[in-house]
Amino acid sequence: MSTVWENEDARWSEEPERLVSADHTEDDIEIDRSLRPSSLVEYLGQTRVKENLGVLIEAARGRNESLDHILLSGPPGLGKTTLAGVIAAELGVQLKNTSGPAIERAGDLAAILTNLDERNVLFIDEIHRLNRAVEEILYPAMEDYALDIIIGKGPAARSLRVDLPRFTLVGATTRTGLVTGPLRDRFGMAFRLDYYSADELTDIVNRSAGILSVGIDERGATEISRRSRGTPRLANRLLKRVRDYAQVRHEGFITKDIADEALAFFEVDHVGLDTMDLAILDTLVHKFSGRPVGLNTLAAAVGEESDTLEDVYEPYLLQLGFLARTPKGRQATPRAYEHLGADLPQSGAGQGQSGLF
Repeated sequence: MSTVWENEDARWSEEPERLVSADHTEDDIEIDRSLRPSSLVEYLGQTRVKENLGVLIEAARGRNESLDHILLSGPPGLGKTTLAGVIAAELGVQLKNTSGPAIERAGDLAAILTNLDERNVLFIDEIHRLNRAVEEILYPAMEDYALDIIIGKGPAARSLRVDLPRFTLVGATTRTGLVTGPLRDRFGMAFRLDYYSADELTDIVNRSAGILSVGIDERGATEISRRSRGTPRLANRLLKRVRDYAQVRHEGFITKDIADEALAFFEVDHVGLDTMDLAILDTLVHKFSGRPVGLNTLAAAVGEESDTLEDVYEPYLLQLGFLARTPKGRQATPRAYEHLGADLPQSGAGQGQSGLF
C-alpha cells in the first residue's frame, strides 16, 4: 500500500517550510513532495538511523505488528517529515500528518486518534509544542492504546475508556530539551538526525536533478551541495533556483561556473551564508564592535524573530565556527572577522556593555 498524506481538515497540517535565500511558493511545496523518497533505499544519508530503522521495520512486518513509537530530533530541514513518510511506506500503511501547534484542544487529539486504523503511523511535527492537556491524552494512548474520556461534571462525572487501534506515533522535534520527560520516556526509540556531508548532499542533488529532468554535471552538483548548509531541504531549493537561472541566462545545463554565478546572483556566498547570516555577523562585528550581544537584542537589531535566529541561523554559524554563545551573549569569532574581511578588535576592546537581556 502506498503512503497517503492526508489533509482532511485543519487538524492535518504540513510542516511549515523555512527557506534560506529564496521565497517559498505552492509550486515549491509540490516539487518538494515529488522529491521525497518513499523507501529506505531511496532515502540518502543518515546511515546509522536507516540501519536501525530497517531492523525495526522488518521485525514489525514479520510479526504483523505496529512499530514501536519513534522520536526524531534534529535541526530543521534534515528529513524528519520525509522519514516519517518512508516509515509508513515501508510498513505498507497510511500516514496521518499533523503538528503540535495545530492540536489546540484535547478533543482535537481524541478525534485524530479515534480515526486511526490498525497499524497506521501518526506523525506529529514539533511535538514539543503540544500543550499539557493534549499531551496527557497521549500517555494512555501510547502505552495502553486507549483513551480515557470523562463524561459529565461534578459528582455525576464518570470515566469511560475507549480502545484504540495499535498505531505508531512518530514525533519530530527541533528542540529535544523541550520534550517533557514523561512524553520522551514513552517512545520506544529516539533518533537524532545529523547534518549531511557534502558527498551525501551531492548524491541528493544528483537524484533530485534526475527527477526534475535538470541537466547537471558532477562539479555543478558539488558546488550546490557545498553551499547547502548540510541540509537536504536547502540543497533541493538551491538546485531549483540554479535551474531557473540556468534556463533564463544560459542553455539550461548546470556546470560549476553556472552554479557559482547563479548562487552569487541569489546572494548565497561560497560557504552557504545568505543575506541574513551575513547581517547577523556584520551586526556583531560592526554595530556592537565585537561585544557579546543578547539574543533578543541581536534579533531586534537584524529585524528577525529570536526563535528563528536560534533555530534556523545560529546552528550553521556555530557549526562553521563563526559564532560563539558566551555567558554574556552571542559573539563573533575570529573566523567571522576573517570571512567578512574585518580587522579583529584590539585587545581590551569590546568589553563594555553586553546588550544582554
